[in-house]
Amino acid sequence: MEDERNSSVEQEGTPPPEPRQGWHILRVLREVLETILPALLIALLINVFIGQATRVDGMSMEPNLHTDQRLVVEKLSYRFHGPQRFDVVVLKLPSQGEELLIKRVIGLPGETVEVQSGEVYINGELLEEPFLQQEMRPGRDIRVVVPPLHVYVMGDNRNHSNDSRNFGTVPIDDIIGRAWISYWPPEEIGPVR
Repeated sequence: MEDERNSSVEQEGTPPPEPRQGWHILRVLREVLETILPALLIALLINVFIGQATRVDGMSMEPNLHTDQRLVVEKLSYRFHGPQRFDVVVLKLPSQGEELLIKRVIGLPGETVEVQSGEVYINGELLEEPFLQQEMRPGRDIRVVVPPLHVYVMGDNRNHSNDSRNFGTVPIDDIIGRAWISYWPPEEIGPVR
């Protein structure tokens, strides 16, 4: 009897056998998936609904934005209100293929936008645009009434911009979001104005 008790005590005091290598790998894999999968889902949700990174390509917004400048495009605010005049927006227009365009909102729904002799007028009044660094060369005169749920957009580099003067007003649904912050190159870090 004493031997039976001693043997059972010895069995309780011995360490459990080591788990097999396969179980250890599965446990590590599970822990990695529990950490990485939610992070990927959160990143995807942020990219789809809140904001995304984008790169400026072209000179239509110079000197305010430059080719290869990196921006964060904020997508949330236009779910609560429409674009405001002078917002810098990123567009995806079906007529322009897969290319994303970056432009400035000039005309809002219901407004009359006129371009005459290189000047922009909204409802008959000259539009003050302090962000412009050069004069627009006179071209063809344009007069457009912006339809509901549309905006009129132009690049800051008016002499080298494919904008509403060429492709017309833009449905608000074609706006991906508002250019919010520049994060590259380092000397350009800050809010987009």
